[in-house]
Amino acid sequence: MLSWNEYHEEDTLEATSNAAAVAVRNEVLAKKPEPEVVVETAIEPAPAVVNEEILERAAQAVASLDVAPGLEELEMGAARVSVDEKAMINCRADLNQLVPFKYDWAWQKYIDGCANHWMPQEINMTADVSTWKSNDVLTDDERRIVMRSLGYFSTADSLVANNLVLGIYRLITNPECRQYLLRQAFEEAIHTHAYQYCIESLGMDEGEVFNMYREVPSVAKKATWSLSHTHSLSDPNFNTGTTENDQTLLRNLIGFYAVTEGIFFYCGFTQILSMGRRNKMTGVAEQFQYILRDESMHLNFGIDVINQIKLENPHLWTEAFQQEVIQMLIEGTQIEIEYARDTMPRGVLGMNAAMMEEYLQFICNRRLAQLGLPEQFPGVQNPFPWMSEIMDLRKEKNFFETRVIEYQTGGALSWD
Repeated sequence: MLSWNEYHEEDTLEATSNAAAVAVRNEVLAKKPEPEVVVETAIEPAPAVVNEEILERAAQAVASLDVAPGLEELEMGAARVSVDEKAMINCRADLNQLVPFKYDWAWQKYIDGCANHWMPQEINMTADVSTWKSNDVLTDDERRIVMRSLGYFSTADSLVANNLVLGIYRLITNPECRQYLLRQAFEEAIHTHAYQYCIESLGMDEGEVFNMYREVPSVAKKATWSLSHTHSLSDPNFNTGTTENDQTLLRNLIGFYAVTEGIFFYCGFTQILSMGRRNKMTGVAEQFQYILRDESMHLNFGIDVINQIKLENPHLWTEAFQQEVIQMLIEGTQIEIEYARDTMPRGVLGMNAAMMEEYLQFICNRRLAQLGLPEQFPGVQNPFPWMSEIMDLRKEKNFFETRVIEYQTGGALSWD
């Protein structure tokens, strides 16, 4: 096959009408090696070797399926699952039967999550690369915010995905909720991909960014708290079925959804989105906008799961347990405030650590109210009302303005 240079060379020579140029052209073409001819050889199939013993064992196994041990797990002839038999935890009904739905809100969130699909490569990072490489566009404090945010989130969403896949999916015994969990797990993979895409596009030191949760105290403290309050989720030997273990699951779910996803994410989101509002690092900010929309749905789903477990198991929601949950949310809020102070030692992007502290206390009050618990920071207001506006924007608005590739539907995909 001719290369671009070869085509260019031929076009130039053909444009020359004098005899000398034609002679040169012929000489050039004569020196070109003959194109290599690739001969496709058919792959000979391996000769058939019939193993009569294996065939016999297979036939015996198939014939014995109707009496094999373990068949009772299929409950042959059992009645069809009714709505009343379904439950969030410790359900004994067939989990393979998706319908009839008991929790329509879970199925609707799955549908909404699918409709909100996006991929990191759709977002143009050209302006961000130029901004990041420039020496005078970003301040040192702004660079610190970008680095810290990517450092925390790049590993936090991996932790979230591990908890979902290794624990929550196994312990939540409702098929429509599991359907949403599968969607959430995929979204967490997209988020981790997005952070990696930002880090790679900007040419950051990947080792430094991905190891911040081990090397930067304010990031490490968030990771440590999350791990210590969700460890049962990834323990393969942990099972529900007793009051103590059911309460442990509920505690871990609150740590997972209400604190890790419901508090720990909000300082970084606000900082990066504020940067985008100032026309800085707009590609990173757009990635974070879509991630925030996903995470808002994750949070709402998790709160619904927790409240449904409380409703079905009121004996778990004791006064002592409620006080423990309040303390968990206050601890998470304080840890995120410390992170805000570390990432914003001075005022930046129209905000400062004191404003972020009030915002995080406002967020904590919301999480407590969503769980049916009393607010702990009376009188605090939301100093960043534009955050709610960003979460309410439909993704198509920004996709129409900035997306650089198109989705392919199944019928348009090429399988070559």
